[in-house]
Amino acid sequence: MAVLSYHLLHPTLCLSTNKHTHSSSLFRGANERRELFSRVSLVYDNLNDLLSLGQHRIWKRMAVSWSGAKRGDSVLDLCCGSGDLAFLLSQKVGSDGQVTGLDFSSDQLSIASSRQRSRACYENIVWIEGDALNLPFPNACFDAITVGYGLRNLLDRQKAMKEILRVLKPGSKVSVLDFNKITESYITFIQEWMIDNVVIPVASSYNLAKEYEYLKSSIREFLTGRELEELALEVGFSSAKHYEIGAGLMGNLVATR
Repeated sequence: MAVLSYHLLHPTLCLSTNKHTHSSSLFRGANERRELFSRVSLVYDNLNDLLSLGQHRIWKRMAVSWSGAKRGDSVLDLCCGSGDLAFLLSQKVGSDGQVTGLDFSSDQLSIASSRQRSRACYENIVWIEGDALNLPFPNACFDAITVGYGLRNLLDRQKAMKEILRVLKPGSKVSVLDFNKITESYITFIQEWMIDNVVIPVASSYNLAKEYEYLKSSIREFLTGRELEELALEVGFSSAKHYEIGAGLMGNLVATR
């Protein structure tokens, strides 16, 4: 399956005190972030399996279920990476449905496309290289949207949520899976301990220690579950609920247009 490239301009970083925009001390702009995900693309799936002990597959199935996608639907997997959620959505919507996977990393999309040929999924997926902040789709065209570990890395989350709202059909849902930013100090300690003592050492064995050092700062700069709910309502969603999963280490926002 070919990758369609829209070559859309990615936004530059807005150095703002607005909590919906952010900067990482390691990766300040969209180009740097694209390069980061290109560098980790070849080992991304292996690292996910290893670092989560396979639990990420359960969390992703939960995210797809919360999206409400059903047979015959047209759905979007935003920030699709190597395609895990898109493949699950493909099974949900069936051969008469349509899945669009969008990401800004051409390397990730190439891997997603190559994985598609070797997986037991329907040939109903199209891969698009594009910008999550300027989606190349008409208004109200998707029955469901998923975002897996992508919203945290976007430079303007408010604009991203507005774009998601725009392309969702009325009454449809977006399901956003990501690390859970929590206020309880002991869980924050566990998260940061795991990053320092498990994630970075494992990534080091792939010569990717620097690429994974951004995790702690990106989680610190992310929104809490309550703030994610407030953001969704602020941009126009009719309802929003954030669920803590994975013993509180992960979270999933479900918002309805």
